[in-house]
Amino acid sequence: MMKVKRVPLLAASLGAVLILFVCWPLATGSHVRAQAPSRSTPRGTRGTTTSGSSTDRPIVQHAQRMMEDGRQIFRYDTFGSEAFWGDALQLHKAIAGAKNGGVGGGVSPKVALSVGLKVDADALPDALKQQIKDGKVDLDDPATTLALLRLKSVVGVTGIFDANGTLRSMGIQCAFCHSTVDDSFSPGIGRRLDGWANRDLNVGAIVSLAPNLKPFTDLLGVDAATVKKVLASWGPGRFDAELDKDGKGFRPDGKQAGTLIPPAFGLAGVNLHTWTGFGSVPYWNAYVALGEMHGTGTFYDARLADRAQYPVSARTGESNVRSTPDRVTPKLAALHFYQLAIPAPTPPVGSYAKDAAGRGKAVFEGKAKCATCHVPPLFTEPGNNLHTPAEVGVDAFQADRSPTHMYRTAPLAGLWSHEKGGFYHDGRFATLNDVVAHYTALLKVTLTDRERDDLVEYLKSL
Repeated sequence: MMKVKRVPLLAASLGAVLILFVCWPLATGSHVRAQAPSRSTPRGTRGTTTSGSSTDRPIVQHAQRMMEDGRQIFRYDTFGSEAFWGDALQLHKAIAGAKNGGVGGGVSPKVALSVGLKVDADALPDALKQQIKDGKVDLDDPATTLALLRLKSVVGVTGIFDANGTLRSMGIQCAFCHSTVDDSFSPGIGRRLDGWANRDLNVGAIVSLAPNLKPFTDLLGVDAATVKKVLASWGPGRFDAELDKDGKGFRPDGKQAGTLIPPAFGLAGVNLHTWTGFGSVPYWNAYVALGEMHGTGTFYDARLADRAQYPVSARTGESNVRSTPDRVTPKLAALHFYQLAIPAPTPPVGSYAKDAAGRGKAVFEGKAKCATCHVPPLFTEPGNNLHTPAEVGVDAFQADRSPTHMYRTAPLAGLWSHEKGGFYHDGRFATLNDVVAHYTALLKVTLTDRERDDLVEYLKSL
């Protein structure tokens, strides 16, 4: 087996960015936008493919199989990442605690929920759910966390147990960063919402629990205290998917260098993925599965061998990873298929003012010039959807960490579902009003108070 050096950080943004789910016949949540038939479908052919002509039937069967395989991969495949998170970092020992064969006090369900981990209520037996409701389950006991891992109910995390029931390793999935739950059972416990950015997830705090941070210190050439300082700087909902490439733990102004975990829904038809448009969805699936999740497989991008821009990855060979067995490449097609099937969620009834949103649509498409870049219905540009930092009106720090040196026009559908943490790549704008104020100043557009308010309501309605 070829030994590959990589840095430990999770799927991101990006973070992580990658990855993602669907709403097929899967319960992906209560707010799901229905998909209308294509207007380009020839008259008289709608609804005929599922009944199956001899040529259509294989396509429908293939689509169904790809959906099911992609969902399984997204939710449950670790890509072999347990070799890193468990065997190298030994994070599973910190989760178990000394009383359960690990080290330290362990991680109870309450602690796990406090750092943003989620529990899939559909994976819990009815009897256990009733016991939780009755207060008969100790949520302060790390042993309960181990029981939840055995049930495969912790979203995005797989516990690997030996024959004696001892947690001996752990891995993570795409769903770790790019899924949450609807809180239908209790806060942090509910039905999966695939594709939603987990803006509660404190990746840095979780990684800091690892008993062995040597893989980080060796990679970055710093001590453990410095690694923990960087991890602590991110806070909930942020992750740095470039740290293992350029080694930049902080911005030049001393602020944290992570980016918000982006949503992974509504990406069908969108060219480039993540905040700075490194590549497409399958590019980021491979980038994250290998470089951030630390699975085994193949990844190639000669741009990351640039010693001036990416001194860490140039040194470690992250631009050309060929580890075996390849647990990533055979899964990229189905994973991509599943991701593109996930629609943006529909805003809850009553979450915006309908009349104002109707007026705001006219402002968006006209006076405010928003639709120039956020072209409906994609709400990004068809084609090469990138802009210079000057065009966006922000500093170049994050753009210059990308081979593109640019920022992507982010799709806007489902914007209401990821307001937590702020807007733009680093959350610099706390509210939609702040975003509107920024762009009206940048574009020298004058809006009345009513037009501004109507525009915000329209954005909330997407």
